[in-house]
Amino acid sequence: MSFKVACVQINSSSVVKDNIKVIDKYIREAAEEGAEIIFTPENSCHMVSDIESKVDACPRQEDHPAVSHYIELSKELNVYIYIGSLGIKLDSGKLANRSFLFSPDGEIVNIYDKIHLFEVKLDTGETHKESKHYEGGDRAVVAKTSLANLGMTICYDVRFPHLYRDLAKAGAEIMVVPAAFTVPTGKAHWETLLRARAIETGSFVIAVGQTGEHDGGRKTYGHSMVINPWGEVVIDAGIDVGIIYADIDLNEIDKTRKSLASLQHDREYKLI
Repeated sequence: MSFKVACVQINSSSVVKDNIKVIDKYIREAAEEGAEIIFTPENSCHMVSDIESKVDACPRQEDHPAVSHYIELSKELNVYIYIGSLGIKLDSGKLANRSFLFSPDGEIVNIYDKIHLFEVKLDTGETHKESKHYEGGDRAVVAKTSLANLGMTICYDVRFPHLYRDLAKAGAEIMVVPAAFTVPTGKAHWETLLRARAIETGSFVIAVGQTGEHDGGRKTYGHSMVINPWGEVVIDAGIDVGIIYADIDLNEIDKTRKSLASLQHDREYKLI
């Protein structure tokens, strides 16, 4: 009922092959340290300021060099590899922001396309509209492994608590949140949101973030962390590139959900 996980916190560059090389090094190190599931952040392929060029450059899943690489690496190392997300070209010409879970047999266990797309227009004139270049997913996914059931989410999803509640009710024991949070929102909300999702569902939360300055000057918050079902931060990576480790004891989930059984207490009601 207990196993070791690793979170690989990176600073993705604009070059896919360079990021694959960096992540490969850290995954091998984590496997040598006994991690059985190894997690990476959102945009593990690359981060670029010119989103149009990213849309043009991203291949389909069957042609993506990162997908084929991690299929072989997971099999070679005999570990689960959870790639936080890659940009995958769709038939529509837009991208999917897609997570991948690879098994120790070198199989793709599950994929998940980010459901909630970030949209904002600020008074300063700054705008963000992910739906211009990405298609949102329409499937909530619980990935079943030999170790635990993983609720697959990405970044902005963390602001939608009903998704996590649904995943927990569907059997998820660990909520996975790969992300590329900005520094201002990270300082204000990152830990609070993650701890809330853990407390609400009685689940472990494994959140893996990008960190540092990227192409075009964008800065991400880092602070990859593992949170237990009681809502306590087990480990926080801070802002440095590298690996953090945690032991996951599934007995903590059962104990917490029995003492705070809110998942069983939903009632129907009218909104007036």
